[in-house]
Amino acid sequence: QLKYHTFHEQSICVSTGINVQNRNFCSPHFQKGVEAEKRAISFLSKLRNELQTDKPVTPLEDELPDAVLWNRYLDYQRNLPNGSGEPSWFQSPWLYVECYMYRRIHAALAQNPPIDNFDVFKEGKAQNFFESQEAVIALCTYFQELLKNIKDLDEKQLQEELFKLLQVSLWGNKCDLSFSAGEDSSQKSSPLQSLENMVPYILVNDMEKVWSLLVNAKKNRTERSDVRVDIILDNAGFELVSDLVLADFLLSSKLADAVYFHGKSIPWYVSDTTKHDFNWTIKQLGSANHMWMSRCGINWEGNLKKGVWVFCDHMFWTLPHDFSSMSEVAPDLYAELQKSNLLLFKGDLNYRKLTGDRKWEYSVPFHQALNKFHPAPLCSLRTLKSDTQVGLKPGQGEQVQASEPEWMTSGKYGVVQFDAGL
Repeated sequence: QLKYHTFHEQSICVSTGINVQNRNFCSPHFQKGVEAEKRAISFLSKLRNELQTDKPVTPLEDELPDAVLWNRYLDYQRNLPNGSGEPSWFQSPWLYVECYMYRRIHAALAQNPPIDNFDVFKEGKAQNFFESQEAVIALCTYFQELLKNIKDLDEKQLQEELFKLLQVSLWGNKCDLSFSAGEDSSQKSSPLQSLENMVPYILVNDMEKVWSLLVNAKKNRTERSDVRVDIILDNAGFELVSDLVLADFLLSSKLADAVYFHGKSIPWYVSDTTKHDFNWTIKQLGSANHMWMSRCGINWEGNLKKGVWVFCDHMFWTLPHDFSSMSEVAPDLYAELQKSNLLLFKGDLNYRKLTGDRKWEYSVPFHQALNKFHPAPLCSLRTLKSDTQVGLKPGQGEQVQASEPEWMTSGKYGVVQFDAGL
C-alpha cells in the first residue's frame, strides 16, 4: 500500500527561501535579472496555489532533458489499475508529488534566464556548513591524527576506525534542511564523543558485513581489478564532510583504491549535494584558517586530480522512479554501479527509493524490498525521517513504537543495512 501525504502551505516558501529582496538573484544582470526573478516567483506562486487547492498534477512544459521521462511517469500514474485516475497533490503517492514539487521549483528558475543556473538553496547549505565548523574541525583533526599512524594499525584497529567513521557518516545524516524546514540543523559538537551512546539507536547494524566485504575484496584484488566503493550522497554541509572523511579513510587504509561520489544534477530537497556543493566544500576546507581542515581540503583536491576520487551526477537521481526501475530507465547508470564492489546509499530519500517507499511490514527482508535492484553489494546509512522501514527482527518495530510513537520520523534512530546482492 503506497503512502499518501498532504503537503502544508509552507512547503514551497520555506523550502526555496525565495525572497523578492534577494539581490543575489539578479544583481549580476540588473533589469533582466529583476524581470527573471519576477517570472520565477510567479511560477512558484502558481505552483503553491495548485498544491493548496489539490489541483491535478500537470505535465512539465519545459524543454529540459528529463521532461519526457517525467511526463511518461505521469501517464504511468494515471493508468495505475488501483489508482484514482488523474493524480492530484493530495491523492497521489507522497514520493512522486514530493519529487515533482522540487522538479517544478527547478523549472521556475531553469525557464528564466539569466537566473536559470541559480541554486535557491545555496545560502542555506552554506550556512549549515559554517554553523557546523566546530564539528568539522573536530572530525578533520581526529582524522589527520589517525592518518599519522594508519600504517601501524592492525586489522582489529582498522575495523574499529572504519566502524567509527561509518557511524559519523550515519549520524551526519541528521543534518537535513528539507527535514528541518529551514530550521537550524547544523552539527554543533564533536561527532565522535557520543558514538557509544548512540549504538542502541542503530536498529539494524550490519557494519561487520561491510567490513568483511571490503577485507575480502582487498585480499582478492589483482592488478587489473581495483577495489571501488561508490557513495550515493545525500546532504551537503557537515554530512558531506563526514562522507569525504570516510572516503579518504577507505583509500588511506587500502580498503579501497577508488571512490566514486554520486550527487544531484540539479538543486534538490533543499540540502542535497550538487557538483557545485561538492567542489565548494573541498575548496572551503582547503582555504580554511585551520591546519587540519586545510590539510583535508588540499589532500581531497589531490584525490580528484589523481582520479582516485570521481564525482558523477545523473538525471536519474532526480527522477520520481524508485531504484528498482533503474535498469530499465537508466541502464547506463545501472551498468556503472555494477562496476562497484560496494555501494553506500546515504540518507532517507535514497532509502525510500531503494524500498519503493511502501508501507512494508517491519520484518520484511531488505533484499525483498529492494525488488530486484542488485547492481552490486549495497549498504544504506540512514537516519529514520519517514515511515518506511524493513529488515527488523520480529517484534522490534512494534516494541520501539510502543515507547516512542514518533520513532520513524524523529531522526533519532538509524540503520546500517547491508544487502549482498544476487
